[in-house]
Amino acid sequence: MNLSDLVHVPLNTGVFYALPFLLALTVIVFIHELGHFLVARWCGVDVEAFSIGFGREIFGWNDRYGTRWKVAWLPLGGYVRFRGDANAASMPDAEALERAKSEPGNFHGKPVWQRAAVVAAGPVANFILAIAIFAGAFMLVGKPVIEPRVDEVLAGSAAEAAGIRKGDMIVSVDGGAIADFADLQQAVMSRAGEPLAVIVERSGERLNLTVTPQLREEPDNFGGKIRIGLLGIKRDPMGPVRYERMGPVKALEAGVSSTWFIVRSTFSYLGKLFTGRESPDQLGGPIAMAKAAGDAASMGFSQFVRMIAFLSVSIGLLNLFPIPMLDGGHLVYYAVEAVRGRPLGEKAQEWGFRIGFSLVIMLMVVGTWNDLVRVATVWFGG
Repeated sequence: MNLSDLVHVPLNTGVFYALPFLLALTVIVFIHELGHFLVARWCGVDVEAFSIGFGREIFGWNDRYGTRWKVAWLPLGGYVRFRGDANAASMPDAEALERAKSEPGNFHGKPVWQRAAVVAAGPVANFILAIAIFAGAFMLVGKPVIEPRVDEVLAGSAAEAAGIRKGDMIVSVDGGAIADFADLQQAVMSRAGEPLAVIVERSGERLNLTVTPQLREEPDNFGGKIRIGLLGIKRDPMGPVRYERMGPVKALEAGVSSTWFIVRSTFSYLGKLFTGRESPDQLGGPIAMAKAAGDAASMGFSQFVRMIAFLSVSIGLLNLFPIPMLDGGHLVYYAVEAVRGRPLGEKAQEWGFRIGFSLVIMLMVVGTWNDLVRVATVWFGG
């Protein structure tokens, strides 16, 4: 069965978007938690539970090391619980801290570098998954290559103001080589309002131009808008597209590059958000992610797998944010412990987790509110 069969349903409610989304999320969560699990085992930590989902267990089994592997009713995440943890967020049990050093398998009795390695392994596994997916796609399917030739210059656009003409070939942007249209889009989409040095080839000559991408709002196919930098040039949609397969080494390099582009774009957006140059209305919640996964699945297996890679990077990056309760918050605690020579006090950690929980809930509320506004826009107009 093609994944598109799951989403080609004559309903506008989006209910069936949940199926591809839950499948993608399950894969991503499993790999994330497997990263924690494998490094924990390598460090000699006893793993009490490996759960996909939260809440009551649907089914599960115990392995020979005593780990309970289970699937729970709420499939919106997962966790690995180590010996000494008080809960799924890996907060230390107060009593367990007292006896941690005398228990070889207690997570909280391990050296700080081992605890940090275990915590960092989850997000790192997400990045590895994304790199592997991108690299595999480049080897098996190939990278779509569209010649960066200008077929049309829009009136009043940044390209027209800079002197770019129909027929020009874009050679480089700000010193970065442009091999195809995808490279060009990546080079300008997050650079709105910034003057860029562009080299174009025209009638066998290379010309140096300066172009400032214009900030434009483009529809995100769900009633919302995304703000990106645009030059105002078009290519012929019927123009030739070739797929360039890569060898393992080159595909791996391209996979790392694709993953890094997602990370860089995310930080660019966040930087502009904190400086007031971007709006939080571009943040999405579970509905937006389900919509994206469903749309990708409707376009075929290859596109769906690429969406898994994108979501994997996003979730791995989110978990590295220095927010107590997330992996990044734990890493901050361990950094403080390494500097001080002792962990933060129980009260400080407890308040940190409370603040972190509040921040996570706030992000979820903002993302979900934006989703609901987009749904309302689609359904009721306006």
